[in-house]
This record gives sequence, C-alpha cells and structure tokens, in this order.
Amino acid sequence: MVDIGSAALYKCSTPVFLSSISTSRMDYQQLPSPAFVLDESRLQKNLELISHVQSETGVEILLAFKGFAMWSTFPLVREYIRTATASSLNEARLCFEQLHERAHVYAPAYGSDELDGLLPLSSHITFNSLSQFERFYPRVKASGMDISCGLRVNPEYSDVTTDLYNPASPQSRLGVLHDALPATLPEGIEGLHFHVLCESDSTSLERTLHAFEKRFGKYLPHMKWVNFGGGHLMTRKGYDVAHLMKLLQQFKTKYPLEVFLEPGSAFAWDTGVLVSEVLDIVQSRGVRTAILNVSFTAHMPDTLEMPYRPRIVGAKEPGRNSRHLYRLGGCSCLAGDFMECYDFGRELKVGDRVVFEDMIHYTMVKTTMFNGVHHPDIAIWRRNGQLDVVRRFDYSDYSGRLS
Repeated sequence: MVDIGSAALYKCSTPVFLSSISTSRMDYQQLPSPAFVLDESRLQKNLELISHVQSETGVEILLAFKGFAMWSTFPLVREYIRTATASSLNEARLCFEQLHERAHVYAPAYGSDELDGLLPLSSHITFNSLSQFERFYPRVKASGMDISCGLRVNPEYSDVTTDLYNPASPQSRLGVLHDALPATLPEGIEGLHFHVLCESDSTSLERTLHAFEKRFGKYLPHMKWVNFGGGHLMTRKGYDVAHLMKLLQQFKTKYPLEVFLEPGSAFAWDTGVLVSEVLDIVQSRGVRTAILNVSFTAHMPDTLEMPYRPRIVGAKEPGRNSRHLYRLGGCSCLAGDFMECYDFGRELKVGDRVVFEDMIHYTMVKTTMFNGVHHPDIAIWRRNGQLDVVRRFDYSDYSGRLS
C-alpha cells in the first residue's frame, strides 16, 4: 500500500445485494431482466488458466479495466492476479481502491492535472510520444514516487482486420514509429509497450514479436521491462496455450526482462450473459421484429461497431427451411438499433426471454444511457448457486450524468 497523500480518491461503495435466488444451475427464467449476469464459476476457471500461464512462464498478467472492470468480482480476482492496467485517472483510482495496488498506466495523452493525480496511483506510466515523456518525466522524477516510465511503440504489424480496432497502421496516433526514435532512447525510459492484437491467437503474437524485434530489438538490452499489451485470448476454446507459454519463455530467455501482458477479454471471456425480454412483436413487409427491453447501441455497442453477431441461447443462424425468423430490435429510437434475423425454432411471444451469450467483457464497460433507456442490472451467479444482484440503476444514474 502507498500513502496517497492529498490525492482525493472517490470511495466505491460496497455492493448491495438486492435479491437472492438459489438453485443448482443458472435458470434464465429466474434471472432479472434486463440484466448482465456473470457466472462466478466460469470466471474462476479463466482465472485459474491465467494464473497457470503466469506461474509457468514468469510473466505478469495484468487485468485491463478497459475490458473488464466489474469490481464486485475483485475479491476473487485478487486471489489470482496482483494488479491492473489503467487508461485514465478513474481507472487508476479503481485499481488502488479495489485491487489495493498501484496501476500500470497508459493513455494516448495526459493532461497536467491528470498526471498529478496519477503519480501516487501508478507503478508504471507509459507515454505515447517522446514529447509527452520529455514534458512530464521531470515531474515524475521529482515526485519521489517509485514509478517506472515507458514508451509505447508501433511495430507496424497487426492481424486485426477491423480498422476501428487496429492501432498498427503507419498513420496511427498510438505509439511511436521506429524511424522517429533516436539511436539511444532518452534517460528515464525503462520499458517499451506495444498493443496491436484484438482477441487474437498465439500465432498472431508470434508474428507481432518478429516485427517488434526487427524494429525495436536494439533497445531491449537497455530496458527493464516490456509490455505485450492486450488481445491475448488465452481462455478461448481452441487457443494454443502451450504455444503462448513457449513464446513467452523463449522471449524471456533471449531478453532477461520483466514481461507484462494485459488481456482484457481473456479474463471475462464467455463468463456471462445479457438477459432480455420481448416487449412487442411488429411486422413490416414480411419481416417480424421482436422488440426487446435492451438496446444494441446502448448495451451492446460492439455488435454495431466491430461488428459481430452475438450468440443467443436457443437460437441459430437462418437456414433454407427456417420458419421462425425474428429480427431483434433494441428499445432505443436509433433506426439501426437491431440485429438481422435469427431462427428461434418456435414462435416468440411477449414476455419471452432472449438471452445473449458472452456479454461480460468489453460490453459492460462500453454501455451508455442513450435515450435514457433503462440500464440492465448487474448480477453474479455465485459458485454456491445463489444469485446476487449487485447493482440496479435508476433515474438518478441517468440524470447524474447530465446537467
């Protein structure tokens, strides 16, 4: 623990458990709607795998709050990992208050006041440019805090095909290109950080490491650490965990550095659902739309941004002989707030549950209150079969974001 001095931290309140349902397995009909529901046993399984990778390779895996910041689960998370990566002062505060550790911090740019707030909350600060490092490193050094500074670099390689999620283009604002760096890095830069993956496999990391070493390998003998960023989806079924561990071990043998990984999706991958309910069924020129009490744009924005089609319990993709096709409409007034048809294999009716799978990582942290639509509850299906609703939202949450 560190003395945060005059840094005024906002205290996060303890979750209030609003309802309790006990059963041996998750029964979607008993779950509140709308609600994000995390399965605690699935989260523990992911944490066990992540912990295994850490112990076998000697790397440190950091929880990335931009992918998963459900702090009511942190008592369990703390049993397996030590700290997190933060991209803002708010995230750094959350790390300090709920994980009880200082954060590894990176942001595309820091404001002067924000940096002052970050100093007592950070163990590592990565700068996105040499100009930001040169501006703020004297202040970091003068703070007397034990903070290691690093620089984000751009390896100019990524397997990510969606431009919105690809930071590795030569014109990217994220990270410094190799030809923009001096032959010797400025004193005070102790680490290098890249982040070019997105829900990727270990072969993508292997190719990325080749590009990283080709462009920045000459600096590594002078570094104390390197951060491989996020996107390592080691908890996905079929991921070659053995290959990942081999890559990490080989790198650490070649370069005796501290190595950090900060996957966001891997922690909460396939750990829970978004439970919704059919409010109405409308038909227009042969297309039936089941309007739900959730919104794609407000509650599942990645389905429109990435884009991807979420999996739905009891539904499948349309086929030649599909008879029970329903487009799914969100409850906001945005015209594009919908998903094209799924085959439910039966007639839907008002009051039926529609349950979206794998809706805990990234989805929850990106929700909005657009249109003032009701925000889903947040709940945990405990390992003992008890449902705890840890957060409910009301008008004050909506009005408090405005003025």
